[in-house]
Amino acid sequence: MKIKFRTIKAIAAVMGISALLHAVPAQADSIHIVKEGNTYYSLSKQYGVGMNELMKANPKVAPLNMYPGLKITVPGQLAAKAVASAKVLTDSSSAISASFNVEPDSKKVEAWGKVFSYDKTLQVKATAYSSASSENGIWGAVDYFGNALKLGTIAVDPSVIPMGTKVLVTGYSHPGLPKLAFVATATDQGSAIKGNRIDIFIPGSQSFVSDFGFQYVQLYVIQ
Repeated sequence: MKIKFRTIKAIAAVMGISALLHAVPAQADSIHIVKEGNTYYSLSKQYGVGMNELMKANPKVAPLNMYPGLKITVPGQLAAKAVASAKVLTDSSSAISASFNVEPDSKKVEAWGKVFSYDKTLQVKATAYSSASSENGIWGAVDYFGNALKLGTIAVDPSVIPMGTKVLVTGYSHPGLPKLAFVATATDQGSAIKGNRIDIFIPGSQSFVSDFGFQYVQLYVIQ
């Protein structure tokens, strides 16, 4: 009788799970509660949704206005699976997607499956800054040209890295930045940024960003 009773309980459990899954629409939107360091980029990788789709689904949430506890709509997700396996998605997709390879002979560098040609490399000392008013003065959270600060904005010394230069940044460590490498554009300046120095904008609170400290990073000036 015990075996039969356990079998019945197991069947009931399976039926319950099945019913729960069927209760969720196949393409229902799901809700993600923002954690420290989350960006549209990191969430697009976590859930396998395009950044543009995420931003369209959250028109009132600017990239610089993500803070812990905020609710983000993730469009077209299998809600039950997304909730149950968000951590698995994060770990596995990063392991599969993250890649970085350099071919110095042909001056090619590959990151995240995309190949870039580069002119030269630079090793620079890097710091990071947030959108906090105390770090941006009277101009607010905008770059040198008046554009809103975003992931991919870096401040440079124009005599070393001309404004508008695109670089692939590598060799850093911080949870608010993509793993291994990301493309940045020199669109900002700072009085303390002189010589082989850059300042990397990272979305998030000032305390979160300050954990970056000082790091030596490698830049590939890409075409």
